[in-house]
Amino acid sequence: MPLLAVVVVALIALVVVSHHGSQIASPTTTAASVTTTTAPYLPPTVKPIFASAQPGEGVWTVKDSWMPGAPAVESTWFRTTTANPNIIAYAFWMRASSTQLALYPGYEGPGPSTLNRGPEMVPIAARTRLLSAFNSGFYEKDGAAGFYTNHTLYYPMINGLATVVEYTNGTYDVMDWQGGSTPGPNIVMARQNLPLIVNGSQATPPTANWPNYGITLYGVPDVWRTAIGIDAHGNLIYATAAAQLPSTLAQIMIHLGCVRAMQLDINPEWPIYNTYGGPGAASPSLDVPNPNQIAGRFLYYSTKDFFALYARIPGQAQIPW
Repeated sequence: MPLLAVVVVALIALVVVSHHGSQIASPTTTAASVTTTTAPYLPPTVKPIFASAQPGEGVWTVKDSWMPGAPAVESTWFRTTTANPNIIAYAFWMRASSTQLALYPGYEGPGPSTLNRGPEMVPIAARTRLLSAFNSGFYEKDGAAGFYTNHTLYYPMINGLATVVEYTNGTYDVMDWQGGSTPGPNIVMARQNLPLIVNGSQATPPTANWPNYGITLYGVPDVWRTAIGIDAHGNLIYATAAAQLPSTLAQIMIHLGCVRAMQLDINPEWPIYNTYGGPGAASPSLDVPNPNQIAGRFLYYSTKDFFALYARIPGQAQIPW
């Protein structure tokens, strides 16, 4: 038998015997360990509703390229219905593993309170890591709902309402709240607004009746609506579009990959999602083309409560205040 064949046979025998528990000594030389890394998850391109996509339609664009590491905020747009190609949904994906979501009261919203309302804008000290800011939910007078942030319960939680939650370990959820009137110690932020519009990647039954989801401007059923949802990977997705019913807004969130979603503000005045071109809230960008809003919103005192998204500092999640 050729020498090479002998060596191969001997090695095979050694592997087989060792696998079955033999006391035969292992070779004195070891192979170098191989380290493999998994590419960070990125949201898939949004499938166009139309037969062919327009340039850039459904393609995610990085909004925080000035930050090191994998993209934390990306945006896209797509036409929502073949019945009207002028209706466009604007969507924003937020990576859970590298972000911190914060909730701030405004000086009037969510509603009257004797509790400390905090900065009522993005805190100046936290702006070095500010990624985005966007609208929240209804005024308390327009829809009773729980509001908890910075260890303070401004309004008690209500079972059965849709709730966006941030836990102390930094993870997020959008859920049907069943936790009673007071959030537990593992929650750092919770904001409620009406029942879920998406659950289990399906539109919920209440969405079939549009009056369930707020009073609209001039009583028109289909208006600007906003929503936040969570995908199967635990990342957040915000979306807004004009001329939406609760049921069609739910379909937008499902199309974006949300497994659960809740409606936020509605009507033309409120939709807003702003991003920033550098640390310190540099070069603010109004990423939803709403003439009722400005890019600098939330960098000064805000009438209404809002969300701000930051690059996360390692450790337990704490709301910048």
